[in-house]
Amino acid sequence: MQINPDEITSILKSRIEGLDMASADLTEVGTVLSVADGICRIHGLENCMSFEMLELPHGVTGLALNLESDNVGAVLFGEWEKIVEGDTVKRTKRLLEIPVGEDMLGRIVDPLGKPLDGKGEIKASAMRPAEFKAPGVVQRQPVKEPMLTGLKAIDSMIPIGRGQRELIIGDRQTGKTAIAIDTIINNRDRDIVCVYVAIGQRMATVVQIAETLRQAEALDKTIIVAAAANEAAPIQFLAPYAGCAMGEHFLYNGKAALCVYDDLTKHAYAYRQMSLLLRRPPGREAYPGDVFYLHSRLLERAVKLNDELGGGSLTALPVIETQAGDVSAYIPTNVISITDGQIFLEPGLFNSGVRPAINVGISVSRVGGSAQIGPMRKVAGRLKLELSQYRELEAFAQFGSELDPETQKTLARGERLVATLNQGEREPLPVADQVLQIFAATQGFLDRMLLERVGEFLKELTERARSQHRELLAKITDGDWSDEVQAELQKTVAEFAEDFGYDLDEEGHPIELDTPPARPLSAPDAQEGQLAEAAA
Repeated sequence: MQINPDEITSILKSRIEGLDMASADLTEVGTVLSVADGICRIHGLENCMSFEMLELPHGVTGLALNLESDNVGAVLFGEWEKIVEGDTVKRTKRLLEIPVGEDMLGRIVDPLGKPLDGKGEIKASAMRPAEFKAPGVVQRQPVKEPMLTGLKAIDSMIPIGRGQRELIIGDRQTGKTAIAIDTIINNRDRDIVCVYVAIGQRMATVVQIAETLRQAEALDKTIIVAAAANEAAPIQFLAPYAGCAMGEHFLYNGKAALCVYDDLTKHAYAYRQMSLLLRRPPGREAYPGDVFYLHSRLLERAVKLNDELGGGSLTALPVIETQAGDVSAYIPTNVISITDGQIFLEPGLFNSGVRPAINVGISVSRVGGSAQIGPMRKVAGRLKLELSQYRELEAFAQFGSELDPETQKTLARGERLVATLNQGEREPLPVADQVLQIFAATQGFLDRMLLERVGEFLKELTERARSQHRELLAKITDGDWSDEVQAELQKTVAEFAEDFGYDLDEEGHPIELDTPPARPLSAPDAQEGQLAEAAA
């Protein structure tokens, strides 16, 4: 049988013309060259994008990070142990996206949005990219709205505003997480959605935090993103970006959100591990060269948008763990330079019973008084200065046996200010109560009081004000600091001080002693001291 070339040509032409190109599925596929430690090398993906999602067998998702001349380096999410050399990899042509929405509230999820709390599937209303360009200067407005933590020491001296990035830094077990959790609890009744991102923590700790929030009725407005210590480095690396994307959903809908990243030290460890496995060149302390960009592109997404874009806000509270209080180490200095201030917690203060153990000298908020209500700004004006002076004199006073009356007076005032700012965990205070207590301390009502009785005095003063002077507290909350309000506040504290057994002058001001006790009297000496004072 003779084959006619013309017939073959015509058959081929008819076949080609009959092809429906629209329905053809063109996918770029590659092959796994090697896989180890959650990292794989893929050949054949010529047009792959950075941060593109890749499909692998067994439901494993890949994330393209290294785009090299002859291969693509990707990190794997899921059961990567099942991936073997020669497996087929498909491009999705989509960058990494995270499920977001109202349905995530009250749930514990992993960085890919999958539930970890056993309460069933989550129907996400939308998807957002894990990496998103931070708004520019024109799209922002100044930070001027308070983000109240309920902690006297912070709201008075280191105020945080909505849209700010305030670093919480300190050694392990100094109360960093407690500050973040108290802030979430304090904002449970406000229009703020909170996202708590746990990076490299034990899952038992995360469950404990969730239970604490549930008991405080704050879990329903909180999303917990957990990348536990037993998770692979890529999952821990992704966690803060996923949490930020979940918060941004509310930000761009004109709402307020708070993101806590606990903590970014472990995030940097995970990124270092990933980068070394991807054969990226190591730099200082074996971190890759872009470790600064790792955190800056995350924290720059915290913003207070201008009114044309809805006026939403995203506040960031990153946490950094230091080693032996070394704030000049690589990662701490990096994050300090990115954020708008830091709250530095000191083990020495913590061990001496100061709660929260904030070092007032190093801690700062670069937003300052613009994120405070008027009454708090006025009352707390001298507080930080007096505490700093007290800390300096305290160290100096340890060497001198005889101190002049003025120094003794400053030491006595400082000790009582420290006692005033002491606050237990899970006891956030409304801002008006804080103003009331700090006013009593700064006006000298506590100067002649035994140190042991300061807490009792402030507690009973607050209870009386709540029951008998609600209107006054409401005015303070609304920012009213007129002469009438100040006079009424002075009168309220003076009346209570008199009932508490305090001597006042004719104008209702506390009578100062020439040499007040610079140290608290010991328990056995307390009554003798009071009797001697009365006899004098």
